[in-house]
Amino acid sequence: MLPKTKTSPLLLLQKTALWRQIGRWLLLLLLVGGLAGSASALFLSSLAAATATRTLYPWLIYMLPLGGLLLGWGYWRYGQAVEAGTTLLIAEYHQGGRPIPLRMAPMVLLGTLLTHLLGGSAGREGTAVQMGGALADQLTQPFKLSDKERRILLLCGIAAGFASVFGTPWAGGVFAIEVMRHKHWPRIAVLPVFAAAWLTHVVCLAWGVGHAQYIIGPLPPLHFTTLAWLSLASVAFGAAAWLFVQLGHWQTKLYQKWVPNALLRPALGGALLAAMFFFTQNDRYLGLGLPVIAQSFEGGVLSYDFLLKILFTTFTLAVGFKGGEVTPLFFVGATLGAALAVVLPVSPAFLAGMGFVAVFAGATKCPLTCILLGMELFGWFTAPYFVLSCGLAYLLSGKKSIYRK
Repeated sequence: MLPKTKTSPLLLLQKTALWRQIGRWLLLLLLVGGLAGSASALFLSSLAAATATRTLYPWLIYMLPLGGLLLGWGYWRYGQAVEAGTTLLIAEYHQGGRPIPLRMAPMVLLGTLLTHLLGGSAGREGTAVQMGGALADQLTQPFKLSDKERRILLLCGIAAGFASVFGTPWAGGVFAIEVMRHKHWPRIAVLPVFAAAWLTHVVCLAWGVGHAQYIIGPLPPLHFTTLAWLSLASVAFGAAAWLFVQLGHWQTKLYQKWVPNALLRPALGGALLAAMFFFTQNDRYLGLGLPVIAQSFEGGVLSYDFLLKILFTTFTLAVGFKGGEVTPLFFVGATLGAALAVVLPVSPAFLAGMGFVAVFAGATKCPLTCILLGMELFGWFTAPYFVLSCGLAYLLSGKKSIYRK
């Protein structure tokens, strides 16, 4: 008969505390996944409806001045504390001190939908990331989280937003960590961050919300000639990313100086956008631009599409309309890649796919995220090509990013 072993009360207490901590984080992750996934599903379905409505009724574009005035008044009256958007989430991660106001989520949701309904050129990732971060941070007080735990929770919210809006959970988890640029980020955050990204992705899919699919086509042989042509294209991708970032920051400062009134700035900007549409009668560069992105993979783009999308998007966001930059960056990269295929002996679909991700890498300074993003979107065998294109675009696009001046 085996002798009985006594369990130390201290050891038993430690085990109980550990399981209680695990249970608490499981509940937190389920809440983050449910809240952020549902919010992203609502956002994506509403965004599709807003885009369809604007396409059906083109005259809505002429309501941009009124929409800009309404948006400016709303943020002036209720949203000054959350107007910084993703930059605020990054600042709170590094500095802490005050909770993210819950109103960030509904305000950026409504602001982005209004922007797209009326034809502003903007993206969607910023909205999803801000909603995910704001909703996650609301759990800090009820669960009595420490400062370190709160930072992990913010990472979970950011990862959740990114993963759900593009359907790329691996890239979403890496994005949350990489965008913070923090040398001493808590290593223990890896598991909950990726768990939150996957949970949110699954919840979003469960709501019946799908994501756009692009076909990059057969990959060219992985030899010196292919890599040389891709390197040349990547130089152009880095330059486009640099231009997007520089022009965006420069315009933001310029318009704030010229029109310091936060109500009038988006109203006047909306009037200029409506005038641009009136004289061109071309909605190619409005909204997300998903149809043009799809055309890029077939080679059916104009040589200057990427440049006009940069101008329309940086202007839209600089004057105060809401939305993200990533989908416009996809547009810029895909159309630029397809245009380069006219002079480089590589297929338009291949260069469009490379540019789709590489310009994003240069503008966000998140190359690891973008390499994973490309692999999730276009297949895991694309890794060597994305390592080269994203790496070069990252190195050649300067030090600034869309999140940091």
